[in-house]
Amino acid sequence: MGQQIVKVKNKKGIRVIPGFGLSMGVTLSMLSILVLIPLVSIFISAGKLDFQEFAEAVTSKQVVSGYIVSISCAFFAAFVNAVFGVILAWVLVRYDFPGRRLMDGLIELPFALPTAVAGISLTYLYSDEGWIGALFAKAGIKIAYTRTGITIAMIFVGIPFVVRAVQPVLKRLDRQYEEAAQMLGAGRIYTFFRVTLPELFPALFGGFGLAFARGIGEYGSVVFIAGNIPNETQIAPLLIMTKLEQYKYSDATAIALVLLLLSFLLMLVINSVQIYMQRFSKE
Repeated sequence: MGQQIVKVKNKKGIRVIPGFGLSMGVTLSMLSILVLIPLVSIFISAGKLDFQEFAEAVTSKQVVSGYIVSISCAFFAAFVNAVFGVILAWVLVRYDFPGRRLMDGLIELPFALPTAVAGISLTYLYSDEGWIGALFAKAGIKIAYTRTGITIAMIFVGIPFVVRAVQPVLKRLDRQYEEAAQMLGAGRIYTFFRVTLPELFPALFGGFGLAFARGIGEYGSVVFIAGNIPNETQIAPLLIMTKLEQYKYSDATAIALVLLLLSFLLMLVINSVQIYMQRFSKE
């Protein structure tokens, strides 16, 4: 069955939605002012560079290293969030225990906490003299000012996306299918991977993509724990800030344009996969 479409007018030509024209005008105006115009300004600013200058700005050794650091760390962080996000959502939905509401509220903390505060806290905890970092330092493992520390910071800011994407789907999931599979002799692990997980996958994939995109563009919570070592732990958003401080606005917008196109492509792929999975499940 296709998606239901809300008709603007009924058979007599009378508008069903009161104030549709006004509300649509306000929506388009806010969308243009807050989203479209700022994005278009990036293209205009980057367009001041010719092709050779643009290529040099976005393909220098330092900038390419920043892409690799941001993308690789964001991918691993999103993968970890996908695994543990499902576990967290499962515990919050399927079990009732003291403090469950408090734990559910803490999931939102990375959204509410200023990113700079999160970055300073994580750097303090995972530095060689921090509570957690000192334990690993004794074993010769360094966390802060490495890509491991960057990944941990991205996990912190990305975990709510996965949990909040999976949680409502898990609440609506009919448990009769799981019970039927177990009655037919399937174990709990087999039931989860063959019955439950396929139903959660579209939402899980969407949460993974959002966490991945957030990690690529994350700055405040990462810049402190990264250490900003050239060609090692410098992230792409930091390079944008560096170019702005050097008054190289065109170079900064060129790098920002690459990240924008990458994020747009990522979200396009995610939405396409989700639509395909939804149609496939209905069939």
